[in-house]
Amino acid sequence: MFTTALAQRDKTQSGEVPLDLFAAIESLKKELNAVILAHYYQEPDIQDIADFIGDSLQLAKVAARTNADAIVFAGVHFMAETAKILNPHKIVLLPDLNAGCSLADTCPPKEFAAFKAAHPNHVVVSYINCSAEIKAMSDIICTSSNAVKIVQQIPEDQPIIFAPDRNLGRYVMEKTGRDLILWQGSCIVHETFSEKKIVQLKIAHPEAEAIAHPECETSILRHASFIGSTAALLKYCQESPIKEFIVATEPGIIHQMQKVAPYKRFIPAPPLNNCACNECPFMRLNTLEKLYWAMKNRTPEITMSEDIRLSALQPIQRMLEISA
Repeated sequence: MFTTALAQRDKTQSGEVPLDLFAAIESLKKELNAVILAHYYQEPDIQDIADFIGDSLQLAKVAARTNADAIVFAGVHFMAETAKILNPHKIVLLPDLNAGCSLADTCPPKEFAAFKAAHPNHVVVSYINCSAEIKAMSDIICTSSNAVKIVQQIPEDQPIIFAPDRNLGRYVMEKTGRDLILWQGSCIVHETFSEKKIVQLKIAHPEAEAIAHPECETSILRHASFIGSTAALLKYCQESPIKEFIVATEPGIIHQMQKVAPYKRFIPAPPLNNCACNECPFMRLNTLEKLYWAMKNRTPEITMSEDIRLSALQPIQRMLEISA
């Protein structure tokens, strides 16, 4: 079915692309009664045309309350899945079905089911960066914005499995003092930053503060003056009197940072190699052209079995209730 959908997409994208894509997309949005949701890591053009821009928690909240008939999700697959779980009767479109997630891929459902069975009586707290199948096996979903708060609300004598990100799990353990059983997953982007190069940047820019996402490795977090979710990093940069920041997360967020604080300087944390490895290759698969074709042809559309959807819905709703 996945291959068929991709073939259909390739076939339906064979027409001419309008000269003014922004105007064409706005017209299609009215025609479909659609809302465009975009993650902070999307390319600037997509961020600029989106109705809502946010991190995973913010976008989940918007998806839960939207009155639109169609949701166009400019993000990655697990995000669009979450929108579909919350909106079973709405069309949910993803510009490119190949826009997956390296972190979600590190947690295959079959292997995780065996891992869970090996730790009976454990509550499963899963980071939202996972597949619908993993969500369906979870007791509560969290994001980097609320992971600490959620774990703190679980009774101290209740053992916990935390999946799939080991780095976020370690950060939560440090902040809560809880002993978590960690699934050993990770994000290729947040594990690519070079501690040596960040130290060199701090020496070259002594007035700059390093800020980091908690998915980064401990060696990176120790150099950060502030650690937080993507939305929290954005808010911190806007409100801080500091004028220069070294940003250790996917550099797509810098577009919004420059918008809210145009007089400040934002330096993307460099990867280990001389490459664009600090950019998420999956997020960057979405383009303005693909977004247009998805809306025009109403494909690729996110679908899933109702059994999986209902099982995944409960832990997401628990998260939204706590984060209200």
